[in-house]
Amino acid sequence: MDNELFERKKESPQTGTEPLAYRMRPRSFDEFVGQRHLLDAGKALRKLIESDRFSSLIFFGPPGCGKTALALLIAGITRKHFVSLNAITATVADLRKIIDEARWRKTNSGIKTMLFIDEISHFNKLQQDALMPDVENGTIVLIGATTHNPFFSINRALVSRSTIFEFKRLEQSEIIRIIDNALADRVRGLGNLNIRIDEDTKKYIARYSDGDARVALNILETAANISQRVQDGSIVLDLSTIQQITQRKYISYDREDEHYHTISAFIKSIRGSDPDAALYWLAKMLVGGEDPAFIARRILIAASEDIGNADPMAIVVAASTLQAVEHVGMPEARICLAQATIYLATAPKSNACYLAIEAATQQIQKEMSQEVPDHLKSTGYSGAEILGHGKGYLYPHDFQEHFVPQKYMQKKQVFYKPTDAGYERRIKIFLQRIEALERQKAKGKNDKDRNQKKNS
Repeated sequence: MDNELFERKKESPQTGTEPLAYRMRPRSFDEFVGQRHLLDAGKALRKLIESDRFSSLIFFGPPGCGKTALALLIAGITRKHFVSLNAITATVADLRKIIDEARWRKTNSGIKTMLFIDEISHFNKLQQDALMPDVENGTIVLIGATTHNPFFSINRALVSRSTIFEFKRLEQSEIIRIIDNALADRVRGLGNLNIRIDEDTKKYIARYSDGDARVALNILETAANISQRVQDGSIVLDLSTIQQITQRKYISYDREDEHYHTISAFIKSIRGSDPDAALYWLAKMLVGGEDPAFIARRILIAASEDIGNADPMAIVVAASTLQAVEHVGMPEARICLAQATIYLATAPKSNACYLAIEAATQQIQKEMSQEVPDHLKSTGYSGAEILGHGKGYLYPHDFQEHFVPQKYMQKKQVFYKPTDAGYERRIKIFLQRIEALERQKAKGKNDKDRNQKKNS
């Protein structure tokens, strides 16, 4: 092996032609913006990095929040040999070469290798498995970065051998601070261009970027490149110029983590009877490109799970909405979804139907199943009468109030417990009346039995 394998692999010197977002990556903790819950003095991750004594790490969070920037900051601090790889373009051969070099380096010099893999969730199972032995024996200290939840997207064995740190989306004030740093820096940023930009324009960029520093810096750089100098030699970046560049707002909405988080917030807002919050999450999903039929199916589930018989029309509205979405399509389907969302969010709530089927299912699973009583068994075949099936069945419509007490289970059990919400209160009153009739018949039977005993 060449001696160059012992040398720390650093990024090539900047030429000034790299994108602004690349040039402005922080070189120290003082320059790092955001993730204070992880990197403030005294925080666990900060201590681990500064001590250079940590096992494998996985950073996950939305784009442009500093995962890669922190990994490259670590590269300048660690005494280990640092290698960077992008999982989107890397092959198994690339990975095996790095592992072979890392083994040779450790054996011959005692130097460990720190391997940073950007977008590690894009590695397939074979590639992730190839890392396991050398991560486990310490030949490689892995830092993985991903926008996807590692508990879903990365092998369980690899996750169990790593410390997981969740990065948060950058706040508007943090994006503005990054913009200000880029405008002030004369070496790596735009400080030598004498740019003038007002606070409202910076706030617009920050809002548009939706917590992604890379998006914000790309907008800033593009605006600086297309804007003309005024008489005093400065470049004015006004709101109209920025709006020409952005046109449609950037929404951070991937089809995995954000997909699940946002639909969860949507359903919980409906359940919590907050139509405004539910509409907000609905709009975010639609703008982010979510499948409207998926949203309609979840509305249909919520109609039974969270409303049920408190408003039996909820499931009718939800089913009609699903059908409407399939026939109409976007963008008009959003109106149908909005109507259903508002209806469900403002409907009385009850999860009694959900609890009832859960209780009945658990009873079936843990107890010996009941046999169907003979009088309830099917009679639609030759020989049923010989077997006694259907004998003694009482047809409810032949009786007053279309009800007659009779045994519908071998052992009576209660699963459905209606609430006092909405229409379900009427159901509760109905069932109470049925119970009263059953008690009345039982009392009459007992009285008759006692009289017969007396007379005998």
